[in-house]
Amino acid sequence: MAQVTERKVIAEAIGTALLVATVIGSGIMAERLASGNVAVALLANTLATAAVLTTLIAVLGPVSGAHFNPWVTLAALWNGELTARTAAAFAGAQVLGGLAGALLANAMFDLPLVSLATHIRTGPGQWLGEFTATFGLLLVIRGIVRERAAAAPWVIAGWITAAYWFTSSTSFANLAVTFARAFSNSFAGIRLIDVPGFAVAQALGMVAGVWLGRRLWP
Repeated sequence: MAQVTERKVIAEAIGTALLVATVIGSGIMAERLASGNVAVALLANTLATAAVLTTLIAVLGPVSGAHFNPWVTLAALWNGELTARTAAAFAGAQVLGGLAGALLANAMFDLPLVSLATHIRTGPGQWLGEFTATFGLLLVIRGIVRERAAAAPWVIAGWITAAYWFTSSTSFANLAVTFARAFSNSFAGIRLIDVPGFAVAQALGMVAGVWLGRRLWP
């Protein structure tokens, strides 16, 4: 069972910060360059996110497991892979790292350091999209770690890439990232009032993904 160490917590914080900075920063850049073409902007946002996720998992995976996501950490706790203390430290690092990443992205593009998002993301369809994205993510993680752990960076990033396009919510699937994106009024933003709906859908998706994963890969 993994024990908490400063090195692991720092890896989770830095990894989540860079992931959020990429999600938001590439969204801002894409929106500015796409001249109003939302499809092109989303494609650019997707490719940047997939690239950084692959890189961060490959580089930081050996340090902390490269969760960068409280739902992944909670699933690891549920599976007996982490202590409660480690899980709490990881989740705190992820949330704080995510917020730092949002501020960094805003600062890089000369936006107000904190600007609450006004992008409306709510309703049954988007909640179902978040459930599906999170369910699939947890299922994919369990399967690839059990079967071909070395391929995890590409396989996990592959799921996120696909889910950006086939889910109505564009696949947040991460509580820390969802919360952080509420603090950037940009292409990738989400209204703070819409975060709880996404969080509930993600939690249900996590539970379903872990439940099925434990049966497919005991």
